[in-house]
This record gives sequence, C-alpha cells and structure tokens, in this order.
Amino acid sequence: METIAFKTIESQQEENQDFEVRSLDSVCINESEIKEPWYKNIKYSVFGVVFGILLVKSEVISWYRIQEMFRLQSIHMYGVIGSAVLVGMLSVFIIKKLRIKTIAGEPIDFHPRPFSKGMIWGGLLFGFGWALTGACPGPLYAQIGSGGAVTLVTLSAAITGTWVYGKVRERLPH
Repeated sequence: METIAFKTIESQQEENQDFEVRSLDSVCINESEIKEPWYKNIKYSVFGVVFGILLVKSEVISWYRIQEMFRLQSIHMYGVIGSAVLVGMLSVFIIKKLRIKTIAGEPIDFHPRPFSKGMIWGGLLFGFGWALTGACPGPLYAQIGSGGAVTLVTLSAAITGTWVYGKVRERLPH
C-alpha cells in the first residue's frame, strides 16, 4: 500500500512540474477553454486543403524555388515570404486596434516573448534543415499530397525532433 501512495505522490509532482513549465509557454496561454465536438474541426481540414493547393500553385513547395532562394538566384520566395509578413503585420495591427475576438467570442491576447539565445540556435537549425530538405513544416504536407513521397522522411525527422525536444526540454537552457 505504501508503494502505491508513493507512486501517486511522485506522479502528482510530475504533473505539477509539467503544469508549471506549460504555464510559461505563450502557446498554452492562448489555449481555448471551449471544447468542441470532433466534427467541428472539419473546417480546419478544408482550409488546410485549400492552403495546400495555394502552396502548390504558387510553387512555394518547389525544391528548386527554395534552392533558388537560398542561393540568392531568384526573388520569387522572398516576395512570397515578404507579402506573408506584411499580411501578418497588418492582421495583428487590425486585431489589436479593433479588439477583434475569436469566432467563439474569446478575446485575442498578445503576450511578449522574452529573447533568448535558444531562438538564434533554433532559427539556424530550422534554416539549415529547410535549406537541406527544401521543406519547412507547413509545406511538408502539401509536398506529400502532391506526390513527393520522399518528403515522408523529412516529416518523420520533424516529428522525431519534436518528440526528442519534448523529452529533453527541461534540461535545455531557455
């Protein structure tokens, strides 16, 4: 009986520690409190398919276009990324100015993220991975959907990297 009580206290301490770590994440700060049935998420799949078609048609998922960008041979990708940044900046400005709420009526809050050296290392690692594989997380699915089965290797590596980060996160300097 003592062993069971000890394991319960130990697992409760782990849960509390996980909560403390998660409470520091900006992603967790913005989590919705509303729980919807699974079929309400179909709209996100439809949006994802339309977005994937847009990525394919604009050649953003083309390995050759990505290599042209990293070799400074074409402005195509810089134009796409630059326009996305401008649309994002304008959207955030409008959301803040008009105090727009989510579809469910929840307020949208922006929380400043303190700078850390890990952002530089993470950005470099992300950039090297993008340059080597010709894929970043969003277009991975569009590349797979358009027949690039070899991209499954990149997706597997991304999922494995995310899993490893989750396992060693507490030991990393943040």
